[in-house]
Amino acid sequence: MSRSVPYQPLLLRLLHGVSGILAIAAIITGFLVYNTYDGRFGKIPFPQLGDIQGIHGTFALFFLIVLPAFALYSFHAGNRRLIQANSWEQFSQVGKPIWWVSLQRLANTLMLIASVFSVISGRMMKEEWLPAGEIHHIWYTLHLIAWCVIVGCLAIHLLMSIKVGGVPLLLSIFSLQVRPEDSPNQWVTRYRTWWSSLQTNFGERFNQLLDNNLSLRIIEAFVLIGVVVAFLLPVFFSE
Repeated sequence: MSRSVPYQPLLLRLLHGVSGILAIAAIITGFLVYNTYDGRFGKIPFPQLGDIQGIHGTFALFFLIVLPAFALYSFHAGNRRLIQANSWEQFSQVGKPIWWVSLQRLANTLMLIASVFSVISGRMMKEEWLPAGEIHHIWYTLHLIAWCVIVGCLAIHLLMSIKVGGVPLLLSIFSLQVRPEDSPNQWVTRYRTWWSSLQTNFGERFNQLLDNNLSLRIIEAFVLIGVVVAFLLPVFFSE
């Protein structure tokens, strides 16, 4: 397998970079929240930060703002990095390169789903619960589970990236190279072309999407609806 540095689209690098930084920051501060107020499954003697919940919530909110754009890109331009219609068949080919690729695709897809559960459960939590020792709430439990799934999927994502493409694949996401056809100056033109094509052949393209990967379209609908719910739930359930 070639170890030359592959080229990643600029928009992917930007969305991946921003969402990745925010997600990792939310993961770390989320652990510090657990470490400060919970610790049932073990804890580390870190110095306590007085407003760690507020810091975690800030990173999580910015991640939620970026999530719709990243999800749309992932389900369309980046759909090859998510589960495919034949992914379950490929899982039977244990040890082969396609098995590792399929495992990474599954982890990427689960990470998007877990992100939705994370932002919904986080938005439904009350700041006073944990300082008061109220760790029994279902929203907090769901938030912990989502955190664990995201951490596990992120680890698989990184390990499989190294397994499939090596260090060059990891470094490619930080590359500053921009091809002329990938320049931001071309984004508006490419978007208009895509939108015009979609309007002209909407029925055909929609059926093609369903036929090619129905399960991914269902997951996409769940993720996008979940993001909208995450924005709206606190409005309806606020005191």
